[in-house]
Amino acid sequence: MKLVVYLCRKETAMASTAKKYPIGVQSFESLRKGGYMYIDKTAMIHDIIDRGKYYFLSRPRRFGKSLLISTLEAYFLGQKELFQGLAMEQLETEWRVHPVLHLDLNTEKYDSVQALEAMLERNLALWETIYGHEVYETTFGGRFEGVIRRAAEKTGEGVVILVDEYDKPMLQAIGNNDLQQEFRSTLKGFYGAVKSMDKYIRFAFFTGVTKFGKVSVFSDLNSLVDLSMLPQYNEICGMTLSEIKTYMADDVKRLAQSLNITVEQCYEKLRKMYDGYHFGLGVEGMYNPFSLLNTLSFQRFGDYWFETGTPTFLVELLKKTDYNLNNLTRERVTGDVINSIDSMEDNPIPVIYQAGYLTIHGYDERFRKYLLGFPNEEVENGFINFLAPAYTGMKPARTEFYIEYFIDDVETGQPERFMKRLQAMLSDTDYKIVGEAELYFQNATYVFFKMMGFYVEVERSTSDGRMDMVIKTDDYIYILEFKLDATADEALQQIEQKGYAQPFAVDPRPLYKIGINFSTKTRSVTEWKIAQ
Repeated sequence: MKLVVYLCRKETAMASTAKKYPIGVQSFESLRKGGYMYIDKTAMIHDIIDRGKYYFLSRPRRFGKSLLISTLEAYFLGQKELFQGLAMEQLETEWRVHPVLHLDLNTEKYDSVQALEAMLERNLALWETIYGHEVYETTFGGRFEGVIRRAAEKTGEGVVILVDEYDKPMLQAIGNNDLQQEFRSTLKGFYGAVKSMDKYIRFAFFTGVTKFGKVSVFSDLNSLVDLSMLPQYNEICGMTLSEIKTYMADDVKRLAQSLNITVEQCYEKLRKMYDGYHFGLGVEGMYNPFSLLNTLSFQRFGDYWFETGTPTFLVELLKKTDYNLNNLTRERVTGDVINSIDSMEDNPIPVIYQAGYLTIHGYDERFRKYLLGFPNEEVENGFINFLAPAYTGMKPARTEFYIEYFIDDVETGQPERFMKRLQAMLSDTDYKIVGEAELYFQNATYVFFKMMGFYVEVERSTSDGRMDMVIKTDDYIYILEFKLDATADEALQQIEQKGYAQPFAVDPRPLYKIGINFSTKTRSVTEWKIAQ
């Protein structure tokens, strides 16, 4: 009897694993014909098509933008059979076939003007083999205009233009102003064809991570509708909790069983790890689809989204602008700032937000400013770990190794050993990458203690006379006070005078008070004193 029960359970588990998740599948046709799971977004897609003509959508990478573009392409090519059983099948009655010009800029490395020009040349040449070419069409913009006009004239239908990751060249050129200006100039002429050929165009849709306002596709197309923060289209990319429970409940249950936790606890862990993206005000949080699908497919949690793309250009931007990392999750910005990154030379926050490393946490009605923060634990942990080598002496790919020793020090009540290790770490930092000394110290300690906070309870306040740092473990409490170009005695004196230890007076855990001085001259901890 026990054997029969075991076999039944195994068969049930095997049945649930038969669900195919479209990890990395960006073709709607491949997804539908391959039997992959698809969360039906076609009612929203039909609504967009029915309501207007020119659109832009910003979402972080691997959030489903390419699949959305492919779905639009299948619809405009009249591939009705791919929409069987979906909302679109009932909503659409005509299924007219349009000429589709699909440009995907996501597949190239843009390290030179020639790389972008080669990409445009390949696509234009392909379209020209279908719709022809005139000898007087010599520029990219002129050739694009010619293709659009002839495609409409030959087919008798309006042309559909789909551009995926339109901003990829400019993102890769962040930090190289000359190259970025070249990319802007080239794309300005190319995208300008969309406005001049308006009468031949049925529909145009652009996706990207960011919104570069100075590119003509936005400055010239006054009728372009930005869907990025419209609440009715919040769910067009990504996944909601209700969608997860509708389409993936069996695999969430399996994951819970494998981790020996309840289903409710599993949903909570999924929420903490992958939920939290808010693309507007008063909208439901969206789950990162890439990380979620990988987790349920492989039945293990991981930093899947973060590991597929390191934010090198963001780190360089933070350092270049001398950004104080203490403000990273306390930013208050206007809608104009987060909707365009043309000001990124002075402020890195817009591009960090639009790239998906920060999201909207609230809104200040009085001053009309958005409050930003990390969307979830995957992004926060990954981003802070990636910052570590740039702001501390930790070596890349070994940050957890470093932190492990620090954690062991505080958990075993070894503050002297902890401080010696901290001094050595800061002394090992390359002076060329840290910038101004005081800001370096603030950024280095922010990153370091943020990383420690992933493993033990770390609280930090830096104004209004409050203590600089509190570290709590199961067995010990540490109060740390930092001074710049002063003395450790002064730091300890402040702990006493301000009564920082008073809240823990009845706590049975041993408490250590640590006064620390950082020298802007040597760019390291020069003195510390420990008291109980």
